[in-house]
Amino acid sequence: MSANLSLEFNPNETLFAELVIPVPIAKLFTYRVPAAMNGKIKFGQRAIVQFGAKKIQTGIILQIHNQPPKDYEAKYILELLDENEVIYDQQLKIYKWMAEYYMCTLGEVINAALPSGLKLSSESMVQINPRFDLETSEFDFSEKERLLLRRLKEESLGYSAVVNLIGSKVIYHLLKSLSAKEAIIIFEQVKEKYKPKTERRVRLSQEFTSKKKIEALFETISKKPKQEAVLLKYLQHVPVFSDAGLNETGLIKSLLIDEEISDSVIRTLVKNKIFEEFDVTVPRFGFEEPQQQHPILLSENQELARNSILKFFEEKNTVLFHGITGSGKTEIYIDLIKRALEGGSQVLYLLPEIALTTQIVLRLKRIFGSALGVYHSKFSDNERVEVWNGVLTDKFKFVIGVRSSIFLPFDNLGLIIVDEEHDPSYKQHDPAPRYHARDVAMVMAQLHNAKVILGSATPSVESFYQASIGKYGLVTLTHRFGTAKLPKISFADMTTEKKRKTNKGEFSSLLLNEIKEAISKKEQVILFQNRRGYAPMIQCEDCHWIPKCINCAVSLTYHQFRHAMVCHYCGYREALPSQCPECSSKRILTVGYGTEKLEEELKLFFPEAKIQRMDLDTTRTKSGYEDIITGFESGTTDILVGTQMVTKGLDFDSVSLVGVFDADRLMHFPDFRSYERAFQLITQVSGRAGRRENQGKVIVQTSQPDHPLFGFVSHNQVTDFLNEQLLDRQQNLYPPFARLIEIVIKHQDKKTVRLASDKYTEGIKSKLKSIKILGPSEPMVSKIRNEYLMHILLKVPRDQGHLSDIKSLLVENSARLLQQKEFRSVKIVFDVDPV
Repeated sequence: MSANLSLEFNPNETLFAELVIPVPIAKLFTYRVPAAMNGKIKFGQRAIVQFGAKKIQTGIILQIHNQPPKDYEAKYILELLDENEVIYDQQLKIYKWMAEYYMCTLGEVINAALPSGLKLSSESMVQINPRFDLETSEFDFSEKERLLLRRLKEESLGYSAVVNLIGSKVIYHLLKSLSAKEAIIIFEQVKEKYKPKTERRVRLSQEFTSKKKIEALFETISKKPKQEAVLLKYLQHVPVFSDAGLNETGLIKSLLIDEEISDSVIRTLVKNKIFEEFDVTVPRFGFEEPQQQHPILLSENQELARNSILKFFEEKNTVLFHGITGSGKTEIYIDLIKRALEGGSQVLYLLPEIALTTQIVLRLKRIFGSALGVYHSKFSDNERVEVWNGVLTDKFKFVIGVRSSIFLPFDNLGLIIVDEEHDPSYKQHDPAPRYHARDVAMVMAQLHNAKVILGSATPSVESFYQASIGKYGLVTLTHRFGTAKLPKISFADMTTEKKRKTNKGEFSSLLLNEIKEAISKKEQVILFQNRRGYAPMIQCEDCHWIPKCINCAVSLTYHQFRHAMVCHYCGYREALPSQCPECSSKRILTVGYGTEKLEEELKLFFPEAKIQRMDLDTTRTKSGYEDIITGFESGTTDILVGTQMVTKGLDFDSVSLVGVFDADRLMHFPDFRSYERAFQLITQVSGRAGRRENQGKVIVQTSQPDHPLFGFVSHNQVTDFLNEQLLDRQQNLYPPFARLIEIVIKHQDKKTVRLASDKYTEGIKSKLKSIKILGPSEPMVSKIRNEYLMHILLKVPRDQGHLSDIKSLLVENSARLLQQKEFRSVKIVFDVDPV
């Protein structure tokens, strides 16, 4: 088979194409190329193909050749969707690497990579049967059937249009009846999901663009004041007398409509051929031209850091930039981005959270204007397609976005910035590919010969290790920008407070007093509790009943604003019972607390303060983050309560106090990274305080104020903390000294999942004797979405054999297990480098 993309074929030759289809099947699919497409088909184009008996899919063309498949007759490609490629060869290399490294299929990577708007949907359509005649038919028809048949004589209708016509959502039996009477045909119409944004405009008909003609027109409509008003208003906006060419672009129709002028007046003018309506395609992103043309003024410390990064780039591709919170890393990024863009390269700026993009985008678009594209999951399908196409056409040379931005079609990347590189949000969990955007960015940089900056105030243990052995350059910035100082960190001993009964609800007296003082000075407060909802669970005080999810092995979290108990794993919810279903007691209590409960208590303690909550529940809408951040920036919010969203890179001038709740739970979570996570979260949220002249304060509520971790936090001893973690990881064979592969076995039957996991573990232990294999064991949450889980963990030392050989063995063992009759419905999931 020839895979040479530049190979020229005879126009009359029978060609075949290998397509990747966005399905979890580890193979390419061969389709026949219609002769009419021979001169048009190219690598990287999208094509519509029939997949299976009835489905329509969008595939990507990867190879073109002239050899038919040996064991089946290839179906024809139905349609090409693009004139040119939508993915580049370099992208495909990255996608193939991801499929191999993260142990999934190329189809799953393509499915995650392409925005939904670039994948096709098919809608069921209804048309009249050409052989059917209502007048001569021997069948009887109801009024609704006759109504539909009369309309179908005029045009075919989609299901949704039939629903609207009939006035009922229940149309299945109606269509079944008409189909049995051979009156209609039901078929699938393929349509592209992406629709360009259009704007309806109006302009004067060509014959009325001269001064003489317009004067005559005014005389004609002089007795029709509303039409005359439309014409006058149009000429005010579009002075065709001074430049007749302005009429070509016309005027947005809505600008002509006001209290005096209705849409019907304009329609009349269009009907009389005085005006004409037309649509123009407009971008969804209205970024202006750059407003800030002067260079970024860096401090002496920032210049030293910038120059050190550039010096390291002469010999290394990656630099770990360790700058403390408030040190001004963003200004250095902007300087380096400008240099890369001026050199003709593309730039990718990765951030872990949508919340971070909201604040920084407002700043960057003032500097980079329309060259900047923004890419994240809160955007609509159409908006994401426009960014994708903008990168393809080189309209967006600079993209800022979350982890999915690594899939965009870059062909000339010069610089990748991974800000807050330590953040676990860069890791994709479900569905496949379960990739880490930071690690994929490294591979992208190698392919593009680009440079990478990993920025953080609290670097990950893995990145710090790579810098300590000289693989990465290491640049540190240990001073805050300007005169700002690091905040003073204090610890509220909750054990002592509760003994003395000085606490109020979940608040220590120390924290309450500091909040009161901050508000009296018109300063702002951020409170961090890494648990949303009102309370983690409710409990009957008499019989100790706790409501559990019916699908998952977890208790339900109480959300007061919904007045419901919700599972945070599958979304199952129940209404809060008025009495215990087990013993009928009415003494039902909440246990623990989340952001919602803190918000409620704050409103009682500080009724005059304006309080806002920032968590998953309050930021579900597209503008949720922006509205909350804008309110806090403008000073209309006094106290912001939130989950880890509030810890990451946000910059507010007036925040003087940060409070941290439930610090003990962060430290003692059963995970080898729990100390690292706790250190990062507390340090990061502390960094939101006192970012200008006045020193900020941080109050950490804990029952263990003397814990060694808090010593590292209070003295900002990041390097000492990381070195201690490295010693612990080396002794226990955890990353960066080993690679982890987690295997998750799932099934709806508990016995089956246990048997399958035992069988799987036996199969790999006999062949991987030098690899440490832990499990199988039940995870903390052993049932999710009605499936029981078992975990197996492999610790592969860095110097141990070829990782690809180990992965191949794991996949082969999985295939053998799933061939056995009793395990065919078992699911096996591989997670490489779990976080």
